[in-house]
Amino acid sequence: MAKILIIEDEKAINDLIMLNLKLIGHKCVQAFDGNEAIAAALNESPDLILLDVMIPYKDGFTLMREKTFDDTPVIFVTAKGNTSDKVTGLKLGADDYIVKPFEAVELLARVESVLRRTKPSRKTFSIENTFVSIDGHTASVDGHPVDLTNREFELLTVLINNCNIALSREKLLDLAWGYDYFGDARTVDVHITKLRKKLRLEHHIKTIYKLGYRLEVPR
Repeated sequence: MAKILIIEDEKAINDLIMLNLKLIGHKCVQAFDGNEAIAAALNESPDLILLDVMIPYKDGFTLMREKTFDDTPVIFVTAKGNTSDKVTGLKLGADDYIVKPFEAVELLARVESVLRRTKPSRKTFSIENTFVSIDGHTASVDGHPVDLTNREFELLTVLINNCNIALSREKLLDLAWGYDYFGDARTVDVHITKLRKKLRLEHHIKTIYKLGYRLEVPR
């Protein structure tokens, strides 16, 4: 889960983006103009910013030129689709540039990609009596070591680094198996079943109907 600041002056679009992000577990903060954006970035410390270019008071390009957001990753989400605008946005330091109109699934994929690159990965994970050391490549339950295959551990690491976010089987394959894997996506189900049993995570790795899985942890 990440905290995402949405800077968009059209309320309907802002609300729609927020709805889609919340559905997959993110927390959202809304701003509708440049002044609100500055205050929200300062007070909320977001993990990611979605920034429209054409907003009142100070536009998105100006905010980026003034380095308003420090080192926080930024994705421009704007109707300004000219190549020159894209180049400007990326040269100003944006991590990505999405042109309106866009499909929700594309936006979510871009958000996930930027967060994966920029958000620090966990070193350890624990819930109830289960403990995982990602750096040490070890797992234990009640203090007793649990043997996991390399693929099981890769899949577990992906789930841990995306806690409370629903991931499709295809996305889990991409992240844990690699983009060159051409097997059946149902192999994810087999490995999830093993992880649940070995690590006593039956109540925490949730099946998302017609989509995939989510590792649920207290927020």
